Amino acid sequence: MSTAYATPTTVENPVPPQDLSGIAGHRFIYTYANGWQYEMYVKNATTIDYRIHTGMVGGRWVKDQEVDLVQLADDAYKISWNEPTGTSVVVNVLPGRRVLHGTIFFPQWIEQEGSKTVLYQNEHLEEMRAYRDAGPTYPIYVVPEFARITLFEHVGENDENVIAVGPEELPAGFADRVN
Repeated sequence: MSTAYATPTTVENPVPPQDLSGIAGHRFIYTYANGWQYEMYVKNATTIDYRIHTGMVGGRWVKDQEVDLVQLADDAYKISWNEPTGTSVVVNVLPGRRVLHGTIFFPQWIEQEGSKTVLYQNEHLEEMRAYRDAGPTYPIYVVPEFARITLFEHVGENDENVIAVGPEELPAGFADRVN
């Protein structure tokens, strides 16, 4: 029996056992079917850092994004969050299978002017909230895509150096590494 289901869930207790050690403290690089390439560092059970290497908002990077992280089953995790921009994201990660499915819910203002978010978000939080509040929000631009995880590595939890610079400052070929 798999460890995630060793204790059956019930209506009264619907939460399966949570072992986040298979994803917390890991960095992974993944490329969506549409060609967009992302990098995520699961800093701990409640926080991620990420960089967007290519795609509609390629060049954007964020540190200390609060998330909801859960283990759905053995080797299956869900990470979800809402950003100051008004964007919501849900990412299902299956590291052993090297597959990921993400759904990004962009407010209309980002679909129209996504370049405004291509920066180190942490230094522009009030600006991002102002853009969000000004909108337009609707219609929401929904991007559901599968991705291939090309790099998955344990780097330890709470390491501020894992994602410390924007993608434009990385050495050539950094995001092309594979393991």
